[in-house]
Amino acid sequence: MKTLLISIYFAIIGLNVVNITETESVLKEVKFESSFTLINDTKEKVTIHTGTGIVSLNKGSKTSIGCNVGKEVRWANDGKKGDVIFKIANDMCGETLKLSKFVK
Repeated sequence: MKTLLISIYFAIIGLNVVNITETESVLKEVKFESSFTLINDTKEKVTIHTGTGIVSLNKGSKTSIGCNVGKEVRWANDGKKGDVIFKIANDMCGETLKLSKFVK
């Protein structure tokens, strides 16, 4: 009887270990980037609205912007939103982008 109980006990523990291992492997495959970096590689100081606030960037400086897909990054004029520079896309997340790529 003891042998039967011990066998059942180890069978239950073994099933739990298998379930934990499967769950962990699925979680490791999920990758989520929550921001991207924007570098001001232009020759001027610029002020932009990142979708959540206004940032001034000296030439050569950089800022981190939240990866809110669909939000617009705009020029900021006197503390107000200006023209759209670009919309945040999913492929930007986790990347480093240069402002000159979006300036006409």
